[in-house]
Amino acid sequence: MTGGPAARFPEQANVVVTGLGFGDEGKGATVDWLCSTRPVAAVVRCNGGAQAAHTVREPGVDGRPGRRHTFHQFGSGTFAGVPTYLAEGVTVEPIALAAEAEALAGLGVSDPLRMLTVHPDALVTTPVHVAANRTREDRRGRRAHGSCGLGVGETVWYDLAARAGAQAGQRVGDLDAPGDVTGPALRVGDCRDRSTLRRRLEDLIAVYRPLLAGSEHGHPGVDEMVELASAFAEAVRVAEPGHLARVGRRGPVVVEQAQGVLLDQWRGFHPHTTWSTTTPDSGQAVLAAAGLAPGAVVGVVRGYATRHGAGPLPTEDGDLLDHLPEPDNDTGRYQGAWRVGHLDLVGLRYALRVAGRVDGLAVTHLDSVVGTAGRVRVAVAHRVGGTRVTDWAVGRSGDLDHQAGLTAQLTAAEPELVTMDGADDVLRHLAALGVPVVATATGPTRADRAACAVLAGR
Repeated sequence: MTGGPAARFPEQANVVVTGLGFGDEGKGATVDWLCSTRPVAAVVRCNGGAQAAHTVREPGVDGRPGRRHTFHQFGSGTFAGVPTYLAEGVTVEPIALAAEAEALAGLGVSDPLRMLTVHPDALVTTPVHVAANRTREDRRGRRAHGSCGLGVGETVWYDLAARAGAQAGQRVGDLDAPGDVTGPALRVGDCRDRSTLRRRLEDLIAVYRPLLAGSEHGHPGVDEMVELASAFAEAVRVAEPGHLARVGRRGPVVVEQAQGVLLDQWRGFHPHTTWSTTTPDSGQAVLAAAGLAPGAVVGVVRGYATRHGAGPLPTEDGDLLDHLPEPDNDTGRYQGAWRVGHLDLVGLRYALRVAGRVDGLAVTHLDSVVGTAGRVRVAVAHRVGGTRVTDWAVGRSGDLDHQAGLTAQLTAAEPELVTMDGADDVLRHLAALGVPVVATATGPTRADRAACAVLAGR
């Protein structure tokens, strides 16, 4: 089932690690494995923000458990000693970043913030964005979109509203502006100048004041937020022009994407999506902007389907929760419940089509499938009314009406399930997708991973 060593991955190829589901596929552990088995100059985060939750466990030594950390803003190659670069498309949350750095230092990572470089144009998420995000989601009630409640989407929305010069009540995307948006969004580079930082924060507070009036969610005052953001700007390396190009000359980079293709802002199932491009396009764009070679794309897949919170999951089977232990995910107020279902070939075909070229699959959690004694099955088709569907239609990028129509169909879909007999059967079904399985995982650490085919470089 597993085959040869990790060295069969070409050592000089850049790699883009992409989730092919609704997130939680095992991207972080895959990145850790790549970084610990081949030379890597940097892990590049290209999308998302503090809502990412990529758990890495190191193998134990002499009967003692290895280190464990859930990476949010630091790259998942940190335990392997690989530095992180947060590209322009990442939203940076300074308070959470400081807490994560402290946690990593407690695990023996020396001076974590010195391992981090941040693009000066990366957007900054503040407590104001977090409060606004949670207030909006609370007011949606049963129509909640399924946010993580960490302000990432609100940060992106504010930037769009600022670029549009939105007036109070004007609709931007699918959100209304609470007040007149008169100034630009806060970016990392702004945090190095206190007067600019204060002005950005005062404008931000003024815009959201009508929304947050009477809300249970508040935020610190301007003075406190200025101090926190200034301290952040002094502690991290802010990238100079050409930073990633220079890093890429020292060796290959691994792009670690956040979330999954099925949550993509344009290709996911609207409105249960993220304000982020989660297809490999965002990772490839960062490499191209730095003049680096395109990355070989590794699409990460669990041996069964998962989802957090609201939105369609056609193969959902609540009985599987008793047989698929999940130590790293739980129910949250904003994320919603942790949900599981059977392996969905229809959803994976759609994910592969919207992802574009995917060079190989990394299949994780195969040990969990073995442990269910055949309870995990595979959906070879969906049925909606009297129609049998084996591949959902891909619409024009950005056509949210088409995506909302898919959401309605998926919500009504019934999976056509067939029995699977263990991990080898999972791999046999995945082989029918036409993309080679290049790595497998039969446990949570890098020691449980192995390459099983050559990943072609680009």
